[in-house]
Amino acid sequence: MKSIARRVSDGAMLALIKSWLQMAVEENDGKGGRRPTTVNKDSGRGTPQGAPISPLLANLYMRRFLLGWKQAGWDRKLKAHIVNYADDFVILCRGKAEHAQEVMEGMMGKLKLKVNQQKTRICRVPEESFDFLGYTMGRCYRAQTGKAYIGTKPSKKRVARICEKISQMTQRKWCWKQTEELVGELNLVVKGWGNYFRLGSVSKAYRAVDGHARHRLRQWLGHKHKVKGSNRNRFRDEYLYQKLGLFRLERFSTNLPWAKAT
Repeated sequence: MKSIARRVSDGAMLALIKSWLQMAVEENDGKGGRRPTTVNKDSGRGTPQGAPISPLLANLYMRRFLLGWKQAGWDRKLKAHIVNYADDFVILCRGKAEHAQEVMEGMMGKLKLKVNQQKTRICRVPEESFDFLGYTMGRCYRAQTGKAYIGTKPSKKRVARICEKISQMTQRKWCWKQTEELVGELNLVVKGWGNYFRLGSVSKAYRAVDGHARHRLRQWLGHKHKVKGSNRNRFRDEYLYQKLGLFRLERFSTNLPWAKAT
């Protein structure tokens, strides 16, 4: 709250934010029910996981670490640059990675922040790759020439997550919906995903998501219309894309100059 109070002078707004932070959060009780918890209020720290205000508050507090890193001259001494979003960050440096990690953990301890050891590791690019903000960063290969370069692509976890979302949206229990309604909902989800994951080598990920969307939509249409046999023969690509208007990420990528280059 002290970090917020340095930037917000409205007492009513500060009281609202404090109440928001202390509000109970519902969690699964492991028995199919839900229970309210007040971890943040009881411990006096943290924000509710997934709360809309969490990234903003994390950025405000993390600013202390970022300023301290520069003021102490670690960016020059270690030639280390920090890239962060909320409480996720990567330290980019040429060598001395172990020293940079040691310094970072010491500063975090002074700020009373706990470093997640399971997510913290030293990665040497391009021999290795790492995931950050949904992207895998490391060695990639150009589709036409096979030439290697250091770039980005949607991570396997994020591709699997959007495919799981599509599977949930096309379950048999949703057969009561109108086809236009379901396709419209699918399009919103896939477009939103594509708008975020549009940097670097995206073609392979786009093909995987498009293929899964076609497969699941065909299955859903078969259940809805009680069609037996091969759904692929009855619901061809032309029908899905031209008649129903299913959004196609592969066509979307043709308008991305960075996607063409990879």
